[in-house]
Amino acid sequence: MLADSGTSKNSAPATKVVNAGRKKEWTGQVVNTPVWRASTHLYDSCADLQAGPKTNEDGRFFYGRRGSPTQWSLAEALTQMEPGAHGTILYPSGVAAIAGSLLAVLKPGDILLMSDNSYDPSRSMADNLLKTLGVTTRYFDPMMGSDIAELICDKTRAIWMETPGSLTFEVQDISAICAAAKSKNPNIVTLLDNTWATSHFYTALEKGVDVVMNACTKYIVGHSDVMLGAATAGEKYYRKLRRTAQQLGHVVSPDDAYLASRGLRTLDVRLKQHQKSALSIAQWLATQDDVARVLHPALPSCPGHDIWKRDFTGSSGLFSFVMKGGSAAARNALIDALELFGIGYSWGGFESLALPVDPAPNRSATPWPREGDSPEDRHVVRLNIGLEDPSDLQADLAKGLEAFRLAL
Repeated sequence: MLADSGTSKNSAPATKVVNAGRKKEWTGQVVNTPVWRASTHLYDSCADLQAGPKTNEDGRFFYGRRGSPTQWSLAEALTQMEPGAHGTILYPSGVAAIAGSLLAVLKPGDILLMSDNSYDPSRSMADNLLKTLGVTTRYFDPMMGSDIAELICDKTRAIWMETPGSLTFEVQDISAICAAAKSKNPNIVTLLDNTWATSHFYTALEKGVDVVMNACTKYIVGHSDVMLGAATAGEKYYRKLRRTAQQLGHVVSPDDAYLASRGLRTLDVRLKQHQKSALSIAQWLATQDDVARVLHPALPSCPGHDIWKRDFTGSSGLFSFVMKGGSAAARNALIDALELFGIGYSWGGFESLALPVDPAPNRSATPWPREGDSPEDRHVVRLNIGLEDPSDLQADLAKGLEAFRLAL
């Protein structure tokens, strides 16, 4: 959706999430944009019908696949949250947004550079779907920064990044990577999965990124009840994203868009609470004898912490910790003993989750455990810290650590 002047560019992030995308022509006399459910859009005349294909932008009725005010208002809000953005495309899931973004910029014969800490579905897409289409993927150390230039060749078309990685939480120097890539070849497309921070805590386009992806399923929706993705870009790549999404038939239901817009309005207060609780628990875990290290970007022990401190305005509720020795069975005993943490994929909702993680199979350019780490310290627990009282969550984790010790 094209950016609108309804929210000032100088508004604070908390103000933007409340007001962005709420055009009066879409909301009418109510606060929220209503749910417009429609496949068919009607025209006043044959002349109007014939004029329809001549314009291709949100805000103009055409057919249900191109959306209605419910979807347009959400897309516009996400655009307004990302300084420098021209528009946002909505997708039925975060993975669909990843696929739509990559397919929009890659062609057979291209080489994609992908950060080695990338989300498993991103890697799977590169190693399978893109491979069958003739695209070669090469993985790189997420901490290499401007040295990315050494990996760029004439066939390199795009660089996919994720900061921090959603399992091992390395914080990449996105600005350095983007600058090095553009200096080598201005036509290289830089893409970033920004789901962990959202544009609320990290404005990616300002750092040099061309396309920023968000699995809105997580923090934007915030209530674990909607699958949704988005990709936001400047005008050049927005047009490519839009064309590819329409050719693939990507569309988001108005009901899901409505729920995402409702979740967006409380993003500021939710993220602040996720941040506060998660950091408190991460600091406590770092003092526990059974924990080798805590992978939380706001802690000095996390790879890339200085970059996080320089570039981010906050941290969210997702992080990992590595057990000191033990076994996968003992790590699983810890998780099974938890009462307030659900066991499940995804994150960003109001409820806390714990997940057993084995990063090793998802590494190609860098090993796990990392070079210099103890080989015995390899078993990982990933936590999504929800909106429960952190003291209750800490007490629950203390019981889990006791179960870990008993299982050794």
